[in-house]
This record gives sequence, C-alpha cells and structure tokens, in this order.
Amino acid sequence: MNDLTLFPTDLIDCEHPAVADFAASEARGIDDRRRAVALYYAVRDGFRYDPYRIDLAPAGMRASTVLEKGYGWCVPKATLLAAACRAVGIPARVGFADVRNHLSTARMRAIMQTDVFHWHGYTEIHLDARWVKATPAFNLELCDRFGLRPLEFDGHSDSLYHPFDREGRRHMEYVADRGSFDDVPLALITAEFATLYPAWDARLQGAGDEQFLADVERETGAARRG
Repeated sequence: MNDLTLFPTDLIDCEHPAVADFAASEARGIDDRRRAVALYYAVRDGFRYDPYRIDLAPAGMRASTVLEKGYGWCVPKATLLAAACRAVGIPARVGFADVRNHLSTARMRAIMQTDVFHWHGYTEIHLDARWVKATPAFNLELCDRFGLRPLEFDGHSDSLYHPFDREGRRHMEYVADRGSFDDVPLALITAEFATLYPAWDARLQGAGDEQFLADVERETGAARRG
C-alpha cells in the first residue's frame, strides 16, 4: 500500500476543513469497514449526480467543491469519497475505467459523439488488507426515478455498475480499465477529453441537474412506451 493514499493531494483535499467535518460527522461505525460504508452512502445519496455541470478546472474537480456545490459527476464524487476516507485514516485512491452507456442522453451523445464515457471515476478503499472498489456516482433518488438498480456497498465486494436496469435494458458495459491513482490525473483527463470529445462545448454543460433529469425522464419514458 502506498502511504500517499492517506495524505492530501491537490484534488483529494482531505485536509480541507469542510471535508474533515463531513467525514467526522458521517463516518459512523466501530471499524474501518463500517465507517467506509457509511461514508459511501453519505456521498452517494447526499450529492446529486449531474453530468451537465462539469468544470475541469482544478477548483471544479476538488473534493471540497462537491461539498460546496451539493452535486458532482462521477469523478468529483469518487474524489470526495476518497478524501473523506483519508480524513478519517482509511487509505483510499481513485480508479478509472471507460464505460459504455453511462446514463447517456441525446444531448450528451451529441456533445460527445459517442456513447462511451472515457475516464469514468470510482473510489478504491483499502479494507481488510485489500483494495475494494466503490462507485458512489448515482444517488438513490436518481435510480428510483429512472428505474436503475442502485449500487450498494458492503466493504467486502466491489461496487460496480450493473449491466442491466430494473426492466432488463442494457445499462452499463465496462470496456477498458484505466488503473488507479493517488490523485486525479487531471492533466491527462483534460488532454484526452480534448482529443476524444472534439465537439465538447462547455456552454452546454451549464443547464443544471433539472435539465439532465428532464432529458433522462423524456428518453426513458419514450423507451418504456416503445
């Protein structure tokens, strides 16, 4: 285990007072596993998943920013979980994968020109002498509203996206493993986004989660009616 997974980095700012306070208040349990599980659910459900408001500047990607804003996409939410774990002495880092059909909408596909989300982020937590994956991106309200199976986490098994939703429709497919990092490799991510998503238009990312929810509701509703 790398000792860096217990210390603050630029984006996993576990020393930030807001992160430290959040972790101390939410990490309930008699051992590291139970405390990590409590932190997972606090991040998963306490902060809305919103891929329409992506800020790739360092300030927009820090764990403390998720606390400030109340929302985040997969990478900042995974960063917050890693920071909260570190703040209470549990080693944690961030991992990345490429996934297909990451709750995509027509608006997102038009921007990205693909249904593959590169650099999807999750958290790896060191528990019982091994690394366990935890994916806190989709909050429970979002899953309930759109028929997704929520990801649970028990601290023993990896928490990874389900391949199908509650109605048996294809939901998520892991297509590539990007590895694990002590801090978010922001320069690499932004450089690859510029190449992989040449039509990316940051102006379209300011609509907010109500627009995202409306888009998903319209498209999932149409799929059900079809």
